[in-house]
Amino acid sequence: MADFNINHITGKQGQQGTVLAGVTTVSSTGAMRIPSGPTEQRGGRGRGVFGGGESPTRLNNLDLITIATTGNASDFGDLVETATNIGACGSSTRGIWFGGETPSVSDTIQYIIFSSQGGSNDFGSLSSARLNHNSGLSDNTRGITAGGYASPSYYNLIEYVTMASTGDASDFGDLSTNKYAIASLSSPTRGIFAGGDPGTGKTNVIEYITIQSKGNSQDFGDMTVAKMNSGGAASSTRGLMMGGKNPSTQDTIDYITIATLGNAADFGDTTGAASKVAAVSNSVRAVMGGGGANDMSYVTIASTGNATDFGNLITARASLGACSDSHGGIGD
Repeated sequence: MADFNINHITGKQGQQGTVLAGVTTVSSTGAMRIPSGPTEQRGGRGRGVFGGGESPTRLNNLDLITIATTGNASDFGDLVETATNIGACGSSTRGIWFGGETPSVSDTIQYIIFSSQGGSNDFGSLSSARLNHNSGLSDNTRGITAGGYASPSYYNLIEYVTMASTGDASDFGDLSTNKYAIASLSSPTRGIFAGGDPGTGKTNVIEYITIQSKGNSQDFGDMTVAKMNSGGAASSTRGLMMGGKNPSTQDTIDYITIATLGNAADFGDTTGAASKVAAVSNSVRAVMGGGGANDMSYVTIASTGNATDFGNLITARASLGACSDSHGGIGD
């Protein structure tokens, strides 16, 4: 048996460390934990990515933040298709953006690997092209998009993809009505769609689905204010709807307990009234960005209270999509 002596191993920031080959045994008076799981799952959790939008021209920028800290966003790369009014969702390894306006209506689905910073790749296509905040949510395996608008039509379609693969979206069911600009969020079992505009005025309706089944959405309750273009974020138990518009921009934050049914309650206020925003979260913190500015603000999901400044996006923008690798749909 060969002796195995270690003085120093590097590699935390991506540099090559010591390589062990063949049959190796270790005897230690301390503790040693061998990394497990796919490479793409290690070292990258806790990231949020904001992508696309307009300022006022359409953007393909992807901005990266570390949700547990505060500070300005850094460059992640670019979307393969410049788009605004775009929905997004994420697993622990991949982020996905659905459709958007390019300026034509797009049916493109594109994805990123959270642990890299190389921009997006083509995933597949939606069953129909629809823009203006088709909404996105997910658990750790299935990504879902719902609603949308492509003049003159409003949509109630719910579609899904298996995020670890690539390919076209499949039919899941329908929302209760055709509408767009819906806030969306999820627990590991339920997906929530809140508010939006069905073409007859803003709505306060909250609906839910069971992510791993298929079928039409069901009534959950109502938001405190009817509004569209809010940012949705969640821990595994509590969901937030941040900002929005009806008819003026809003600073309200609503919250729900995802496992129960009932009306939303007041959480607090954002740092300023904002619409056409997006939000990301981990199990502790929700971060909202966009709305035509480059501001980001955050709240602690388990508490209530007003938002606090987080930092700045690289570019001021509105009508963007955002996702994270550690949100409530993935679980704690």
